[in-house]
Amino acid sequence: NNIAMKEFFTSMDAAQQFYWYVAIGASVIFIIQTIMTFIGADADTGVDADFDGNLDDGGSPFQLFSLRNLVNFLLGFGWTGAILYSRFGSKILLGVIAFLVGATFIVVFFLIMRGLMKLSEDNSFKIEETVGKMADVYMTIPASKKGKGKVFVSIRGSTHELPAITTHNEDLKSGSLAKVTGLEGDI
Repeated sequence: NNIAMKEFFTSMDAAQQFYWYVAIGASVIFIIQTIMTFIGADADTGVDADFDGNLDDGGSPFQLFSLRNLVNFLLGFGWTGAILYSRFGSKILLGVIAFLVGATFIVVFFLIMRGLMKLSEDNSFKIEETVGKMADVYMTIPASKKGKGKVFVSIRGSTHELPAITTHNEDLKSGSLAKVTGLEGDI
């Protein structure tokens, strides 16, 4: 079994061996990173570059220059080169295609991580976020704080029906627009 593996590699030229070594090495590191991720360890600890290559201004932990992205690139690069090696006459063209597939792996990883980060966002409603927003009056709001009406306010794409009062001298009629200027408790 070990002899068959040695014969497999010795029958290849140096460039083909390179792609296989990159593919196998990156796969082993990827498997280790995946296991560490599932058990709660940080596979990137101490390996990130000293500068921030952040691609997203939204505070995402995605860094362009990290061990995880290097491994993702090498997975795409190595396996593309190893699998397609005998199908390409031009080793330069194969190198370009392998590079593009490796870069695609990084982009796909970025999109997956961005999607996962959105899942972890706190989307709970906080009434304080309504201040300064426009509201649709749903039930007439009596003038001069003489009673409560209801408004619809949209926060982050979600509409909320809330009780409202007004300090204006005139009622705010159903169907009109109002601006939320402050809070009195939950009103």
